[in-house]
Amino acid sequence: MVLWHAGLALAIVWNVFRDPAIDHRLVVAGALVPDVIDLFWGRRAFAHTLFAPVAVLTLVMLATRGRRLLRRRLLALPIGMFLHLVLDATWIETDLMWWPFAGAEFPEGRLVPGFPMVLALEIVGAWAVGWFVWRFGLDQPGPRRYFLKSGRLQPNAPRVGP
Repeated sequence: MVLWHAGLALAIVWNVFRDPAIDHRLVVAGALVPDVIDLFWGRRAFAHTLFAPVAVLTLVMLATRGRRLLRRRLLALPIGMFLHLVLDATWIETDLMWWPFAGAEFPEGRLVPGFPMVLALEIVGAWAVGWFVWRFGLDQPGPRRYFLKSGRLQPNAPRVGP
């Protein structure tokens, strides 16, 4: 599920932080990385645990001591990973969420839900991506180029509504 995670991560991060300087590309990467990693297991496993984004957050914090701007940029990655857990409702599966503290084995199950659910979620995600593009004028070449190059929202980009 690409659009579900990417679109909702973009919408949530904007509506929570309202920070045009955050690297939205890294938020999207973080929101997609748990599924990419867990493809190797064929089910929700290590990357769908609370341990994974906390480990990445810890690594970012330790690796960027004294480099405030780099830290600010890289924090978007674990934020996206945390959002993936929220969007997948991982907290419902205690054994998965709290691995390895709730047990060493990953629970059985599928990496993605059945087709009807995936279709519904991807439609919602497509709407969220469309809203983000419309809201920040990313359908226009200037703001889109700036966004793709920096991951940030152009300070003077047309903004419609609140």
